[in-house]
Amino acid sequence: MEVGLAGKTKTSYMYLDLDSEIISKAKDIKLLLTDCDGVLTDAGVYYSNLGEELKRFSHRDGMGVERLKKLANIETGIITGENSNIVNKRARKLGINECHCNIGDKYSKFLEIIERKKIHPLQVAYIGDDTNDLELMKHVGISACPADAFSRIIEIADIVVDNKGGHGAFRDFAEILIECRLK
Repeated sequence: MEVGLAGKTKTSYMYLDLDSEIISKAKDIKLLLTDCDGVLTDAGVYYSNLGEELKRFSHRDGMGVERLKKLANIETGIITGENSNIVNKRARKLGINECHCNIGDKYSKFLEIIERKKIHPLQVAYIGDDTNDLELMKHVGISACPADAFSRIIEIADIVVDNKGGHGAFRDFAEILIECRLK
């Protein structure tokens, strides 16, 4: 375990050393919600000469979605401010049914999801990287962010994972939840 920015504990799932409160909370998680740009992607966007938008996703993060479901029975959902068919295609490929694009108020969408699924806010984990994730992160059981998240997000996150967005940050958090569930 090493100390990251703003004195936050950075935890690698390979060297898991979380306090008992986080481990206990992780055992109750039923849904992991994630932002897309800056978590599942590196926050970059590419445009071709024809105006085609491209995003880069990590296959390792995709494996994290699969492992969460298989090993810990935790569903994954995406809430993003972007209106992107690319995100919808990625979600379908990964079997993610909760994919919400073009969301201006992520916290309100979160409330709608937990009401529909009849789960408590503390049964949800969230990983985000920027100011539009802040309010939602304050109301979940466990919050996390990539190593390269906005400084205010790093300050409030329960866990700052080792990897950057689009480079395994989601997978890091997924593996932490899986390991806590198996303890």
